[in-house]
Formats: sequence, structure tokens, C-alpha cells
Amino acid sequence: MKLIIEKNILMEGLNAVSRALSTRNIIPVLNCIKFDLQNNGLYLTATDNDITIQYYIDKKDIKSIEETGCSIIYGKTLLEVIRKLPETDILIENFENNEVSFKTNNSIYNFNCYMVEDYPNISLEEGKNPISISSNKFKEIINKTTFACSLQESNPVLTGVNVKIQGDLFECIATDSYRISKINLKLDEMYIENINIVIPAKNINEFAKIINSDSKMEIHVFSNKVIFKLDNIIFQSSLLNGNYPQLENIFPNEFEYKIKVNLKDFYNTLDRASLLTGSSKKYIIDAEIKDNYLKLKASSAEMGKVEEKISIENLTNNNIYISFSSKYVLESLKMFSSEDIYILLNSGVKPFVLKEVDNDNFIQLVFPIQTN
Repeated sequence: MKLIIEKNILMEGLNAVSRALSTRNIIPVLNCIKFDLQNNGLYLTATDNDITIQYYIDKKDIKSIEETGCSIIYGKTLLEVIRKLPETDILIENFENNEVSFKTNNSIYNFNCYMVEDYPNISLEEGKNPISISSNKFKEIINKTTFACSLQESNPVLTGVNVKIQGDLFECIATDSYRISKINLKLDEMYIENINIVIPAKNINEFAKIINSDSKMEIHVFSNKVIFKLDNIIFQSSLLNGNYPQLENIFPNEFEYKIKVNLKDFYNTLDRASLLTGSSKKYIIDAEIKDNYLKLKASSAEMGKVEEKISIENLTNNNIYISFSSKYVLESLKMFSSEDIYILLNSGVKPFVLKEVDNDNFIQLVFPIQTN
């Protein structure tokens, strides 16, 4: 392997694949990045056996390719070295003694390599009927759902997002049993085969961080994995086993109480009130909806108490009391972008819904806290 490449071009690829480097040293080769130089360009690959990322650098973006070949290099040290180099061209060349040299005008770094045959055999094949979707829209969907996934491994399936595709409807839903975030998207075409998979939130979040362009991307679904193809990146993730809970019936179709509130006012007021919930991990807020105001109350033995009012538009003219976790509601409110939102309720002991005024495709449900 022998090539000359600009530092910035190489660094972009290394940054992308490094997200798949293992954080554990149980299998040393999983801490490595595979350099596979072919006549058409350079393929960088990293895997921890749970996710795999491959980044392709086309030959037109490489200064010269003198000799093809493959090398397996310890990733984290290489990443730090390349990052700290000045803006320059780098000559990369491997030798028969299983070393790879990275040379600039003023420096030479020789890295020991692992045996190519020790690296996992990775198959990044394509499915027969890939789903096509806007990368920016997909990133938005992921960001608006994964925050609601569980962090507890006791119920592994809830640590992932449930992705369903039926016809031209793309649905993504996440829950940790205390709140639910659900978003729908109309696809540009119909798909014959229904899809129902659960993708680990930690994996799909890594992919979302890589997305930095608005392009059409492909989703290839298999029985035990999912592959995302975007521009010059291929991202593969394992899937979670188990049946995701059926949540459709939890969302009410009708509501006895409906209020409209300014998102910014509600968030800021709730944020202030939550400061006095004390050391309790439940962050309990008591709320009263009466006439055209919403009163928020919080108290703790060590901190004191607070009571704040904000104006609302009470669309049903009913009064109601409810208690909830400010943590869950604040996290939900961060996902909205409209000026006003609806708070929809049926009683003080049933889950309530948060949604934007002009958007029925993104809804969030929060379970109340019983204080009696």
C-alpha cells in the first residue's frame, strides 16, 4: 500500500469510522482501523462487532495511488497523531515487516500493524428493496425519539427505537415506560414488505452524528442487522431481539381537557420551578389548570417552595390537577420547534399528550406521578 493524501481528507474519514472503534480491549484488533487501498480509492473500516462503519475516499480525492494493499492499524493513537499534524500531504506506505509509515515533510511515524487475516470478515451487502429517505429528515426523527429510550439494561428492547414501515408510512417510536415519543413520516413511495425492527439507540445516535448533508440515503433491513448507506458512508448496526411493546392503544383519540400554551413560556417557567424540586430523582411538579392560567408548584424540605402562573388558552374550560416529572416534560419540550403547543389530558391520573399545534405527525406522551 502506497498513497499520498491530504491530511484533511484523511481526517474526515478517520473521524467517521472511529465511532465504531471498540471501547474495550478484550479483542485488540477491534481497536483498529482497516486501510484497504484499491485502484478506485481508499476504504476505511472500523467495527466493534456491534456497529461497523466504512468510509470511502474516491481516487479523485487522493493525490496519488502507487501501490494497492491493506493494513490494520491501531485506531485511537493514529487518530490523535493525524489530528495534531499540520495541514499537509501525507505519504502512507506499508512495509514487509508489518509496519505502516505516515510521512510529511517534517515527520515520520511508523505504526505496527495487525495481521489482515485477524480482522473480522465484514459483509456490507445490499438488500433487495432498500428504503429511500432524506438523511436530514431521518436525523430529525432519530433526535426526536432516542432521548425517550430506556437506559436500563433490565429490559433491553426498550434501549432501542422501534422502526416500522407499512406502505408509505415510516413510524419511529421510543419509550422508557415513563414517556413515549412517536413520529411519523410519509415516504415518497410505497413498500410492499412491512418492516418492524428495534435498533439500539446508542448505535443509531452514532449514525445520526455522522449525517452532515441533506442527501437521499438507503436503509437495508436484514433479519439480524440494518445497513444505512449515505454518500460515501456505510453504517451497519445489529438489531435488538424481542418484541417491542404495542403502544398504539396507549395514545388516546379524544381528550376532555385541551389547553394551548406558548412553548417558550411553558419551558422557562417549568425550568425555574424544577430548581426547587430538591434532591428527589422524580422532580415532581404539581400543576393546576384553572380558567385561563396554568399554575406550577414545587417544594422540597431542604430548598423551600415555589408557585408560578402562566397564561394559557383553555379550550375546554375545565379545571384539572396533575403531577408529573419536570425532567421528562422538559426533555419532551426541547424536541418541539413551534411557537405554541397543545397539552391534552383526560384526567389527573392518566397519561397526557404534548404536541405541536400544526403537526399531528409528532406526539409525545408522559405518564403522571401519583403523589397520594
